[in-house]
Amino acid sequence: MAAGSTFGNIFKIMTWGESHGEGVGVVVDGCPAGISLTPEDIQIQLNKRKPGQSKFTTQRKEDDEVAILSGVFEGKTTGTPISMVVYNKTQRSSDYSEIAGYYRPGHADYTFDEKYGFRDYRGGGRSSGRETIGRVAAGAIAFKILDVLGIKVNAYAKEIGGISIDYNRFNMEEKENNAFNMPDATAAEKVAEFASQKMKEGDSVGGIIECVISNVMTGIGDPVFEKFDANLAKAIMSIGAVKAFEIGDGFEASKVTGRINNDSFVMKDGKVTKETNHSGGVLGGMSDGSDIVFRAAVKPTPSISSVQKTVNKSGEDIEVSIKGRHDPMIVPRAVVVVESMAALTLVDLIFGNMTSRIDRIVDFYKR
Repeated sequence: MAAGSTFGNIFKIMTWGESHGEGVGVVVDGCPAGISLTPEDIQIQLNKRKPGQSKFTTQRKEDDEVAILSGVFEGKTTGTPISMVVYNKTQRSSDYSEIAGYYRPGHADYTFDEKYGFRDYRGGGRSSGRETIGRVAAGAIAFKILDVLGIKVNAYAKEIGGISIDYNRFNMEEKENNAFNMPDATAAEKVAEFASQKMKEGDSVGGIIECVISNVMTGIGDPVFEKFDANLAKAIMSIGAVKAFEIGDGFEASKVTGRINNDSFVMKDGKVTKETNHSGGVLGGMSDGSDIVFRAAVKPTPSISSVQKTVNKSGEDIEVSIKGRHDPMIVPRAVVVVESMAALTLVDLIFGNMTSRIDRIVDFYKR
């Protein structure tokens, strides 16, 4: 039986490990040979999701230092599976001993018990946010491939706690200057005030992450089950805290007419382009040459100290207050995870697209 830990068709990853086990990691298969790759390349991305960087993230102190165990020789990928690990160093499993006997609201405790008959209650095991370390490490390799092709993936917090950025103040560089990955300093200040109040109340907040993929060639993706947007939706929805996905105008497209929603085609600099981008860069499951624009809705952190109702394993109604080191919001650290899953999806589809036309196969082998 498959354990649901593998993603991709050609450029394929398998994440492994638990929050409070020896470590977490990933195996990347299908990576071409000859790509320059060092632990530092991976570490740059992992540092973006590292805990303890502000009061608005979990205070679990982990260096999240990556080690590359295979698939790289003399600084270059060899074309064989790349295995990477981050060892857990500051587990405090005792923080979770109490929850072994009950089901935390908003967590996968109950569903794990129902599926497997038991669960790793230490920080959620495989359902912990630390599982995303493997995704981000693999994403760093995907970014190296996309960089060669001139493709850029940029995500940011569009909204946190109902406080949205103002696109008139949009500054991508600003997201590096605040704790929330928001490209709007004014919005970030409002979020800081709101989130601080919710933390005092023992509560948490959610938000929306927006991502823009630029310079994508046309024709990436397939028209039926392997649609670009379908695969992207699966990738983003596989992130633990994500509860909704939309591309382009998304749900707003249902409120307008076809004349408004359709993107008119025009010629520009000798190329077919679109006057607008309501489609979000995908038509019929294939990239149309415009920016890929999508959004992910991230739920509030379920681990909160406020008193909540739940049920214990004896079938009794009880009240609980969750203890431990938890993020008061997931959005800031999830931004790089969204970028990583988008990059992994795109690389896999690009590789799959290489066999879609016989003339290109002939060009490759007969040149």
